[in-house]
Amino acid sequence: MGKTYERIDGRLRMFIEAQPLFFTASAPLAADGTVNLSPKGLKGSFVIIDELTVAYLDFAGSNAETIAHLRENGRITLMWCAFQGPPNIVRVHGKGEAVFRDDPRFKELLARFPDIDPTPHGLRAIIVVRAERIRDSCGYSVPFMAYEEDRDLHGRRFAREDDDSLSAYFQSKEHIGTSLDGLPGLPLPLPPSTTP
Repeated sequence: MGKTYERIDGRLRMFIEAQPLFFTASAPLAADGTVNLSPKGLKGSFVIIDELTVAYLDFAGSNAETIAHLRENGRITLMWCAFQGPPNIVRVHGKGEAVFRDDPRFKELLARFPDIDPTPHGLRAIIVVRAERIRDSCGYSVPFMAYEEDRDLHGRRFAREDDDSLSAYFQSKEHIGTSLDGLPGLPLPLPPSTTP
């Protein structure tokens, strides 16, 4: 049923790139810490950099659990489900890093996302994941669901913000600078945008 892959290429790559939605999972090292599971979408916000490295844009939100967990221990799992076509589930287990807006690598990484304008979404980091284990499984119980289109609410909400107001928004939220478990989250104040 399940298979382990050496790399992300061929049909596996095509499957991942065709999915409009994926999920990320992370957790702190503490046994009683809060496990985090997040849906990710927005067309063009995910890229495969090479056969073992993927990245996605981390946009404004009401917490920063994934960032906090990556800063503490780097562990992350990404998962894609086939909601249409043949059943399939793919998981990439790996080590992740949040590359922040003031990092010298940020601009070059951002150029790998030509199919999305990150400006109206309050881009705060790029999450880069190096795969350590790549597996698929049957997905027989995943329901058929149809993708219609991306919601525009996120872009409309955060298009109103500039760097200063976005930083103020993040500082006003309880679990952006610090995670639910008290770990360091997004560095605040937010570094200035390096996007044009």
